[in-house]
Amino acid sequence: MARPYQPSLLRLLHGATAVLVPLAWLSGLLLYSNLDGRWGRLPWRIGGDWIDIHGSIGVLLWPVALLFALYAISRGRRRLDQPANALALAVGSGKLMQEDWLRQGQLDHWVYGLHLLAWLALALAVIGHVGAVLRRGGLPLAGSMASRRLQANDQPRHWLAQIRGVVGRRR
Repeated sequence: MARPYQPSLLRLLHGATAVLVPLAWLSGLLLYSNLDGRWGRLPWRIGGDWIDIHGSIGVLLWPVALLFALYAISRGRRRLDQPANALALAVGSGKLMQEDWLRQGQLDHWVYGLHLLAWLALALAVIGHVGAVLRRGGLPLAGSMASRRLQANDQPRHWLAQIRGVVGRRR
């Protein structure tokens, strides 16, 4: 059986998302534990301005998520999977929040509740996504996302032409 191959642009965007999402999720957990904690706190407290760190990760995640969604749509995946939907909800609701709400203990804003729901949905969606990848192709498919192998027509200078080619065929 041939080894699965994933396009390099997909691997790059997926990899950036796979680094930023857990960072955002974990920094959100620390924020929740330190400033909210209505449904439990972590057994330790970590100092620092986690709101700014969490927000900075969100700022980095926004363009990556947008490029990832555009890439997925251009490659024919009109219906994005649950992780992408949960990510859009998390980033979008985070953009609507004001960082002073948590600092001032204002925990009753509907956008904050939506952001917490997105935090939970994102965790469940990532678990489901990893499970689906392992069911569909097992470790070879999962490993293909981390491969550094490049095909001749899949180098960074070819990315724009690949996307244009797919978009052009859809018209």
